[in-house]
Amino acid sequence: MTLKTFLLGACSLLALSGIASAETLTIATVNNGDMVRMQKLTDDFTKKNPGIELKWVTLEENVLRERVTTDIATKGGQYDVMTIGTYEVPIWAKQNWLLPLDKLGDNYDVNDILPAIRGGLSADGKLYAAPFYGESSMVMYRKDLMDKAGLKMPDAPTWDFVADAARKMTDRSAGINGICLRGKAGWGENMAFLTAMSNSFGARWFDEKWKPQFDQPEWKETLDFYVKLMKDAGPQGASSNGFNENLALFQQGKCGMWIDATVAASFVSDPKNSTVADKVGYALAPDKGLGKRGNWLWAWTLAVPAGTQKAEAAEKFIAWATSKDYLKLVADKEGWANVPPGTRQSLYDNAEYQKAAPFAKMTLDSINAADPTKPTVKPVPYVGVQFVAIPEFQGLGTTVGQLFSAALAGQTSVDDALKQAQDAATATMTEGGYIQ
Repeated sequence: MTLKTFLLGACSLLALSGIASAETLTIATVNNGDMVRMQKLTDDFTKKNPGIELKWVTLEENVLRERVTTDIATKGGQYDVMTIGTYEVPIWAKQNWLLPLDKLGDNYDVNDILPAIRGGLSADGKLYAAPFYGESSMVMYRKDLMDKAGLKMPDAPTWDFVADAARKMTDRSAGINGICLRGKAGWGENMAFLTAMSNSFGARWFDEKWKPQFDQPEWKETLDFYVKLMKDAGPQGASSNGFNENLALFQQGKCGMWIDATVAASFVSDPKNSTVADKVGYALAPDKGLGKRGNWLWAWTLAVPAGTQKAEAAEKFIAWATSKDYLKLVADKEGWANVPPGTRQSLYDNAEYQKAAPFAKMTLDSINAADPTKPTVKPVPYVGVQFVAIPEFQGLGTTVGQLFSAALAGQTSVDDALKQAQDAATATMTEGGYIQ
């Protein structure tokens, strides 16, 4: 073999080894608009990281939850980056199922992440997931109907004001309901709203020793108030209404007020889809004067499962997708109104974003009003505003949601619903070993 032939062969081997060392990240994500947009923009990432290729597994929300939960619990290693919610992060971090995000880079600026969002994604002072977008809940209301009722909505209303206004704005003959609220059963449907509402009434799911609290007066006051208000000022069939149903009612001009996710603001103010787009005002979720507002907190986040063999590359991708530069990339390509909301203070300090999104300030104030580490008036052993960050909550939350939806529909009394909720929660917590 000549020296030239040897050198050529050696170079070929080096080239092949370089190709083999390119890593492919498998990313499991939810099939929503923001994530689809991210996939379209990932050329920006691969150009900056030529040794990393991306493979997308895009799924509907329920399928995504099922698959990533199975994979991470078994350390299957099928995915290198997972899209998960605020509910899963503290539970999975405690189980050592996630790797801490401690190598996001010098320019990432973790401190720019909104404290309320960051708190729900951290454990023992370490960040375990980076937020792609975040939301809270707030009051969206018809300014014209409020004026007609002779009232002025405060920026920070009480529940008593909201209830009084809802009853005064109700006009059954015109098909107008004073208020539309979630009634459809589910831990992420009616219980997201009712748990956040109950926090402001001084209620809690469990005391410090994990004893269920549905037999306490604060929950009785919450559920009584809700059922009576919906009977007097809510739409017919409210026990079947979730986010989408109430959104449609509001856009059709059939709701005086709607308390729901801050992301709905862009929908109700869109003249292409909303008949009341030019009449909508915004306010913080109500309170009872106890120091907590009835608003929730949620984020879709990106995390690295402990089972991956490609942690370094996975963290590079997460740093790109949740950075300030990514927000600017979206703004340059799609406009500021389409930037993923609710994650960084710098976005809300940006004059261009404020101009494109007139509801930006109220969204930020709503997010900042929620504290997942101290969600209730009285102390609790759990993290989470509209959920309890324990594995049992998905099943228990849906069971309780069905009971409370039945009370709203008049199929059972408030007292019976609360008693059954207390019994179900006690059985679940006893079986889980939380209480003796």
